[in-house]
Amino acid sequence: MTPQIVLFILLSVALSSGSQVALKKGMMAPEVQAALSAGQAWDILTTVGLSPLVWGGLFCFGLSAVVWLYVLSRLPLSLAYPFVALGILATVLAGSLVFGEAITITKSMGVGCIVFGILLVASA
Repeated sequence: MTPQIVLFILLSVALSSGSQVALKKGMMAPEVQAALSAGQAWDILTTVGLSPLVWGGLFCFGLSAVVWLYVLSRLPLSLAYPFVALGILATVLAGSLVFGEAITITKSMGVGCIVFGILLVASA
C-alpha cells in the first residue's frame, strides 16, 4: 500500500466522519429542533432542507464517496474496506471533542478492538 493510497483512505474517512459531525450539528440547530417538535412534515423538510450544516454534511459525505471510489480502484476490496472502520474511531473522538460525549472504558475497548482488527488486516 503506497503512502498516497493511505492519504486517500484517511481523507475519505475524515470527510465521512466530518460529514456526520456537520449533519449532527445541523440537526441539533434550534430551528430544526423546533420544527421536529412541531411535527409538521413540510416545516421539517423545509427547515432541514435550508440548513447549511446539513448541506455541508451531505456534500462532505458525497465527496468522501468519490475519494473512496479512487481507493477502491487501487486496492483489493478485502484490504480497503476494513479501513472504513477508522471512521468509528474518528467519529467517537469527534463526538467527544465537538459534542462533549463521554468516552467510556467500554467504548475505548471497543474502538481499540476495531483499530487492532484494522492493523491485522493491513499487515496481512
